[in-house]
Amino acid sequence: MIYLDNAATTKMFEGCADIYKEYACNLFYNPSAGYKQAIQNAKFIDEVRQVVLKKLGALKGDIIFTSGATESNNLAIRGSQRNGKWEYVFSMGEHPSVYNTALELQAQGAVVHFVPLQKNGEIDYQKLQSVLNDRTRLISCMHVSNETGAITNLAKIIELKKKYAKNSLFHVDGVQAFCKIPLERSVINDIDFYSISAHKFHGPKGIGVLYVKNIEPLKAIVFGGGQEQGKRSGTENLPAIMAMKYAIEQIDVEFNLNKVQQLKTGFLKVFEDENGVSFIETQSPYIISMSFQTVNGETLMRAVENEVIIGVGSACSAKHAGNRILENIGFVKDKVKSSVRISFNAYMNLEDAEKAGQIILATYKDIREKVK
Repeated sequence: MIYLDNAATTKMFEGCADIYKEYACNLFYNPSAGYKQAIQNAKFIDEVRQVVLKKLGALKGDIIFTSGATESNNLAIRGSQRNGKWEYVFSMGEHPSVYNTALELQAQGAVVHFVPLQKNGEIDYQKLQSVLNDRTRLISCMHVSNETGAITNLAKIIELKKKYAKNSLFHVDGVQAFCKIPLERSVINDIDFYSISAHKFHGPKGIGVLYVKNIEPLKAIVFGGGQEQGKRSGTENLPAIMAMKYAIEQIDVEFNLNKVQQLKTGFLKVFEDENGVSFIETQSPYIISMSFQTVNGETLMRAVENEVIIGVGSACSAKHAGNRILENIGFVKDKVKSSVRISFNAYMNLEDAEKAGQIILATYKDIREKVK
């Protein structure tokens, strides 16, 4: 079985399971308790905060542990919300955990701007500029699109923010970028919030991070015992936090990026003479959005699933008809239906990537002949 849906989730490093078991079964003490074993666990958690900051390249800031990116995104957005005539800005390419939160803000009476995408999947920076003003409270966008692999020019948004909405906060959903593509220090230090999810980079599910440059303006949306500086109450998920640390420390971002670029090149070479197959040319090699003319994407996914696992878009919206992101970049209805998502990890080999391409192409041709 060749797994090519890594944007949905990744296989956890086996070492993470060993770490998880150690902190779940032996060093299981509640970090908020007062005895020495618990205090030591609290110190372990603080060490992980430094590991995350270092991987981000942040000179300063706070790390809030959450249950995953959905909670991190909600905390950044809802925790930034204020009464008054504030405005909130989102791209049309956001993950449901951001997009649906934006819709909820709008339903509550807030002024919400949804900025369209360009043909390459990036946010339309000119349209973004047109909605920024002194009332802008929050700008929120993805770093890397989970649907297309498009990389947002964060430096450009920071430039626009400083010029047209200098009092606003900037939130970035970094789920498909952290531990996958380099993040310049000059960029991260101008970002107010950055969301991370461990299961996207071979860590455990159920643990995420919200990086916060300045924790004071952030309001809590979960209340209880006051953990995470009072911003996210609840007993810390120590085993998952420590397993996430292990995953982060295993990853060489630059080495992996080069490896995945080779996988993408080898995979796409299989399709270079097939006119019925097209794909969006984007910067991140980890994700490819492909269209197979005249064949339904879900049909293709089902047809190959015993040999190759591929996706048909965000796993969090797979049960909903259509595809908001592909439609927004100009795909017609038939092309949306014929699209699939291919997503790699750095720990597969080139031979498997090429073999997967050959299986997908042969299956596509077979289905196409049958539906003529």
